[in-house]
Amino acid sequence: MVNPTSSPDEERPLGELLSDLTSQVQALVRKEMELAKAEVKEEVSKAGKGIGAFAAAGVVAFIAAIVLAFAAAWGLAELIATGLAFLVVGVLLLAVAAVAALKGKAKLAEVSPMPEQTVETVKQDVETAKESLQRGASGPTY
Repeated sequence: MVNPTSSPDEERPLGELLSDLTSQVQALVRKEMELAKAEVKEEVSKAGKGIGAFAAAGVVAFIAAIVLAFAAAWGLAELIATGLAFLVVGVLLLAVAAVAALKGKAKLAEVSPMPEQTVETVKQDVETAKESLQRGASGPTY
């Protein structure tokens, strides 16, 4: 703690400086942890949306394959050979599933596993601490 009655030209005792440094480092670490938690929570939310899209793609592909495949293939079999009709329907269903999977992949590509803002502020904090230590080692500057 800074003594409000002391002038800036007075040197503070080492114990007081260390006490201030300890409390400031603790506060800084707490703030950085809070920031990291917030960033990770946001990224997990993005990942959940991407995973949800993949799940939806799987469900849609499965339902479409079961319900529509037989009806479409038998309907098409009235126009072309039965085997060819089932092949055409199967290829179309795979195309629908591929589009849904690509949408899910695009959502997951937006997810960053690294809390970038926290990393950047920690780098700045380390640099500031280094500068402060260098200034402290060379003595007070007036």
